[in-house]
Amino acid sequence: MTPCQLKGVLFDFDDTLIDWSGVELSWHELEAPRLIRVYEYVCRRTDHKGSTVSDLINLYQERTIQAWSEARQSLIAPHMPNILFGALRALGIDGDGLDRDAVMRVYDWKVIPGTVVFPDVLPMLEALRAAGIKLGIVTNASQPMAMRDAELAGHGLIEYFPDCRLAAADTGYLKPHRLMFEAALAQIDTTPSETVFIGDNPRADIAGATAVGMRAVQRITRRVFDGGVRAVEPNTQRVFPGWENMSLQASLHSLDELPAILDSWYPDWRNGS
Repeated sequence: MTPCQLKGVLFDFDDTLIDWSGVELSWHELEAPRLIRVYEYVCRRTDHKGSTVSDLINLYQERTIQAWSEARQSLIAPHMPNILFGALRALGIDGDGLDRDAVMRVYDWKVIPGTVVFPDVLPMLEALRAAGIKLGIVTNASQPMAMRDAELAGHGLIEYFPDCRLAAADTGYLKPHRLMFEAALAQIDTTPSETVFIGDNPRADIAGATAVGMRAVQRITRRVFDGGVRAVEPNTQRVFPGWENMSLQASLHSLDELPAILDSWYPDWRNGS
């Protein structure tokens, strides 16, 4: 397979565009203030008195963990608002009678303290956009993209992705399910051979993208993945043992290395052809 034209580049979000290594707050420190606001809001709207805010926090965490555990096997994506409203109903709070959008505004998802844009991201996005390459985001987020957009805006990235911003919660499936990638390709109107995927997860991002015929580049980060799967060697044919589509894969430690990889795959990409 020798594609002659690069038309699109799709990115994973977390640990590919956004660096989470500086996040020091625990799950409880991040989520408890949001859930406290939600609990107080819904109790005022429903006059509920049968449970405590601690009940909500604990049940929401339990159901979130369970949903992700099941999703890793089924690839059916968890849906954060549905988990939250399910927890409210289980506590006897009439979530169906609430304005869901209003509740999620009270929950108030924002940029996570400690997350930053990798320093190599903006220059590369500028270079790709200047070359006429269509850009997109495909993330295994349980939050709908309407929520994650707050992070994109807060990090100054949303303008680079006008056509394609997909969260697993919206498509219903997690990467490496092929429907995630096919939905993104449809949004930027490119074929697999015309598109490169860049992500940090060897199974979800790299194996998933190459399975649909895309070339894929793994961003090497500090994260350790289940099973001890090793990274692709930069600009070589070597990849995870037993996996297919080896010639479609490469890796990098910085997006500064991406132009050389694209040059080897699409020699004329800088000219928009």
